[in-house]
Amino acid sequence: MGQSLAGKIALITGGSRGIGAVIAKRLAAEGAAVTITHVGSSDTAEAIVQDILQSGGQARTIRADASEIGAGAGAVADTVAHEGGLDILVSNAGINISKSIESLSIEDYSAVFDINVRANFEIIKAAAAVMSPGSRIVVITATIANDYFAPGLALYGASKAAVNGFVQGWARDLGPRGITINAIVPGPVDTDMNPDQTELATFIKGRVPLERYGQPNEIAALASFLAGPEAGFITGARMVIDGGMSV
Repeated sequence: MGQSLAGKIALITGGSRGIGAVIAKRLAAEGAAVTITHVGSSDTAEAIVQDILQSGGQARTIRADASEIGAGAGAVADTVAHEGGLDILVSNAGINISKSIESLSIEDYSAVFDINVRANFEIIKAAAAVMSPGSRIVVITATIANDYFAPGLALYGASKAAVNGFVQGWARDLGPRGITINAIVPGPVDTDMNPDQTELATFIKGRVPLERYGQPNEIAALASFLAGPEAGFITGARMVIDGGMSV
C-alpha cells in the first residue's frame, strides 16, 4: 500500500470489530491517523489500536455509544482536540433487529432509528462543521435498503434507506464547500456478526451471482479509495458492493 492518506486525520465509528476494524487498519496503512470508537469492553478496540501501532501506524480509541445523544458530536470534538482537526469520517456504527411486523415494538423502532439514523445525522453534522475543503465523509449502509430478500427486515432496511437519503441530499449542501459524502452499500459480508457458514448464509449465497459473501477487506479497499485524493469528483454516490446480489 502507498501513503495516499498521509497527514490525514480519520474518525471511524464502530471501528473495534468487523468491517469498521478492517477499515481502520486500511486507512492507517495508507498513512491516516485514526481514531476508532467503541461501546462495550475497550479490550477489543485497544487490540486494534495496538495492531495498527505495531505496523507503524497512528491510532487511538475512545468510547462513544451511538445510542446516546451527544456521543457523535463528542467523538468529533475529542478527535479535533487530540489530533488537531478532522479530514475523514467513516460512519459505520449500526444495529439490526429482525422481527416480523407482529413482533416489532416501538422500542425496537427507537433503538434501530436512534443508532442507524439519528446518530448518523448527529455525527455527520458535527463533522461537517469542522471539516475543510477536500475532506471526505463515507457512510456504511446496506443493500437491504432496496432488496428485502427475506421477511423481518423492514425496520433495518428503512433505516438504511433513510441514511442513503441523507447522503444524496447532503452532497448538495457540502459540495460547494469541497467536502464529499458517499455511501458504501455492502451486501452480505463475512464478519463475526454475520458469518458465511450458516444455514441463512447458504440461502443468501444462492442469491449472489458470485456465490459467496464479501470480505471486510473488500469493503475497506473501497472506503480507502473514497477517502483518498482520487475520489475528489465523486459525491452523493451509493456505491454498491454486493457480488451482484441487487442486479
